[in-house]
Amino acid sequence: MAISEGLSIGALAKRTGLAVSAIRYYEAQGLISPWRNPGGQRRYLRADIRRLSFVMIAQQFGLSLPEIRDVLAGLPGNRTPTPQDWKRISKGLRAHLDQRIDTLTRLRDNLDGCIGCGCLSLPKCALYNPDDRAKSKGSGPRYLMGDAPDD
Repeated sequence: MAISEGLSIGALAKRTGLAVSAIRYYEAQGLISPWRNPGGQRRYLRADIRRLSFVMIAQQFGLSLPEIRDVLAGLPGNRTPTPQDWKRISKGLRAHLDQRIDTLTRLRDNLDGCIGCGCLSLPKCALYNPDDRAKSKGSGPRYLMGDAPDD
């Protein structure tokens, strides 16, 4: 295959393990940008294999598609990303991953206690969240979101 021919959507699906419909969805979300050959068929760069692989990994990290699109917008559009490109991206993702790890650690460590949600249905809530004091911090499971119970 000549580089100018690009990859067909079927070849891209086979290389990434994604369904053709998923590739079309990611295209619609602006994560990849194919072109059309003279016959009107979509064609993709080999770099799109790496881009779609990154999308799948980033989703496992908890990034939303808009966040992934922002990260990919910093990559070169017409060449395979270099190791330096990926190193720069990974540095940017470390803070996000560290925050996610902290949140999951709090969830694991506090799963059996009051989460500061305001339901006041557990006996422990009377100790950890008397009179639903957590509501002053906002809505949702405040203690799992990082707020500390008032001392």
